Amino acid sequence: MANSNDDFNNGNNPYYLHQFDNPGMSMVTQPLTNDNYNSWKRSMAMPLSAKNKLDFVDGSITAHAVTDQVRYRFWKRANNLVNSWLLNSISKDIAASLIFHSCAADIWKDFEDRFQQNNAPRVFHLKKKIT
Repeated sequence: MANSNDDFNNGNNPYYLHQFDNPGMSMVTQPLTNDNYNSWKRSMAMPLSAKNKLDFVDGSITAHAVTDQVRYRFWKRANNLVNSWLLNSISKDIAASLIFHSCAADIWKDFEDRFQQNNAPRVFHLKKKIT
């Protein structure tokens, strides 16, 4: 019997695409701006996890891990869908700088590199204020 993760029509398979998974969707109510990265990241991770696509942004599933052409085609389709969701869930000026990333994990890493550091001074000052 085949493993359920090998069945591309099984909702438990991260490569599975539901008929209502639309590349034009925004996954969050507030798009990412320069000021809301932490709340945006949490808001974005929840629907990605619910749709079994979080592995595409955290780097657990990469093109390099795909060993055959059939799997690669499924990876590429799902990755492109996640890319679309990410780009539709951020402000247009931020999206313009990310449009040429081909991997959802690269976009996610770019967010962390860009915005996580910007929040460090703010966190420091808030902690200092509290103490």
